[in-house]
Amino acid sequence: MADSTHNSDKLHRRGLMFILSSPSGAGKTTISHMLLMADDEIRLSVSATTRPRRSGEVHGVDYFFVDDTTFDKMVEQDEFYEWAHVFGHRYGTPKGAIRKGLKEGEDFLFDIDWQGTQQLYQKDQQDVVSVFILPPSLPELRRRLESRAQDSAEVIDARMDRARGEISHWAEYDYVVINDDVDECFVKVREILHAERMRRTRQTGLIPFVRELTQ
Repeated sequence: MADSTHNSDKLHRRGLMFILSSPSGAGKTTISHMLLMADDEIRLSVSATTRPRRSGEVHGVDYFFVDDTTFDKMVEQDEFYEWAHVFGHRYGTPKGAIRKGLKEGEDFLFDIDWQGTQQLYQKDQQDVVSVFILPPSLPELRRRLESRAQDSAEVIDARMDRARGEISHWAEYDYVVINDDVDECFVKVREILHAERMRRTRQTGLIPFVRELTQ
C-alpha cells in the first residue's frame, strides 16, 4: 500500500522533476515502479513516442503513441521539454500540465536518458533533480539483458555499446547510485527524493510562515 507524508497543514512547496536514468537493464524502470507504488506525491511524466505500441501498453498511460507527422508538429510548436532519438524512434516529454503542476507542489518522475536530462536542465534547472543508476558491472548488465529473453544478440550488443556511452555521462548527474541490490538501491533513491523535497528554495510556504514568526 502506498504511504504519504501529506497532511493538511504542511507548508506549501514547489514540486520537482525527479529524473532516473540508467543504461538499459540497470534497473531504472524497476526502481521507478517501486517509487510510484510507495509514494503518493509523485506521478510519472508520460512521454510521447513514435515507437509502435507493444502488447499490453496503454496510450496515455505508458506513452502517448504518435506518428512522425504529429511528433514533427509538436517539435515545431515547442511542445516538448526535451526529445531525443533512441534506437530509431523519437521520445519527448510534453510540457502540458507539468509547469502548472510544479507550481501546485506536484512531483513528476522522469525515466529518460542523459540527452533528455541535459535538455531539461537547460530549460528548467531549478526544478530538476537527477539520479543516475549504475550497474554493478558490465558483465552483470549483459546478464540482465540476456535474462529478459526479449532481444536478439545483435540488439543486446547494440544496447551494451550504448550503455558504455551513457555511463560516460555519470558526472553530469546530481546523484549516482550503484544498483547491486534493487531494494537497497530503492531506499537510497527514495531518501534522495525526500531530502530534495525539503530544500529551502522549494519550501515556498516558509516565507509567509517565517514572516509571521518574526513580526
